[in-house]
Amino acid sequence: MNRKHFLSFMAMAGATLPALQSFGSSGFLDPAVTSEDPITASDPLAGSKIPDYLKAGDTIGITCPAGFITMAEILPSVQLMESWGFRVKIGKTVDRRDFTFGGSDQERMLDLQNMLDDPELKAIMCARGGYGAVRIIDLLNFDRFVEHPKWIIGFSDVTVLHCHLSRKYGIASIHSKMCNSFPSDWTLADPVQVETILSIRQALSGNQLKYTAPPVSFNRPGKAEGVLAGGNLSIIETLAGSKSDLKTDGKILFLEDTGEYLYRIDRMFWNLKRTGKLDQLQGLIIGGFKVKPDDPGEEFGRTVYEIVQEKIKEYNYPVCFDFPVGHQKNNFALKCGVKHTFEVNGNGSSLTSLY
Repeated sequence: MNRKHFLSFMAMAGATLPALQSFGSSGFLDPAVTSEDPITASDPLAGSKIPDYLKAGDTIGITCPAGFITMAEILPSVQLMESWGFRVKIGKTVDRRDFTFGGSDQERMLDLQNMLDDPELKAIMCARGGYGAVRIIDLLNFDRFVEHPKWIIGFSDVTVLHCHLSRKYGIASIHSKMCNSFPSDWTLADPVQVETILSIRQALSGNQLKYTAPPVSFNRPGKAEGVLAGGNLSIIETLAGSKSDLKTDGKILFLEDTGEYLYRIDRMFWNLKRTGKLDQLQGLIIGGFKVKPDDPGEEFGRTVYEIVQEKIKEYNYPVCFDFPVGHQKNNFALKCGVKHTFEVNGNGSSLTSLY
């Protein structure tokens, strides 16, 4: 990163941060519920066991449980997190490559295991997604981590870790952008890019988060309260029946995906329905879905909205579409395993963390 550009951004962020806490219909934070003081999470109604929120001087580890990334590519994220007052510890898999992976399965497992066990770390940010977490998940030992949990941060392939923590240990985690999403030149970053990155800081610091989305004609109105769970649809589908299978009863489920044909999205939603994952929800949030164009002559003939509506028509919980989460610019940090309120009405939808 150009040092001049980085320092310019830091000055801009510091000067504008209070104003940037109100995001309106783009899915941004609501100033009415954002505080400077971390939220206490001793109440059992919080849902999962919530790791300690971070304070200045705490350390965040960076590792590659899936795809590879270079040291140069993570530098913008390191510099920004250090400017937030955190220390950063870079894992051995950064700059390591085994074809598409950030090192061999053994190397990636050991790097993540060391961070799970490291008492110095308060959070672990996965450097990028790709593919690979499922290859090492059953090799990891979470005994020390369960005794002293820390925030695991990421999305896409990191959905494997979110689901595993939820199913096996009931420990909260953060679904958000990763190191590869931090712009190398902040002077070229638009406000949404800036705010999605700053939302990671808000989540790690224990601020209450509220996100909103504009109304969509396919939305189903209603109010709900429940623990938030979810992530990448294709990952959740492939975990069905495994030790990491996500349990959704009584939860607010959020879903996103990218690069899938419509017929595959339809098949994955049938999987959710047939495995009972849609039966007992408190609410359903549909984030970004980047659809791969149909092959000529193989048109599916249904939109994502219609695919979802078909699978949930017998249920009564609130549903919203086009929420700011997914493989897209407006991908904001969400606290998985934390209790939220969810409301859908004629003005749009809102999701608010309670802890």
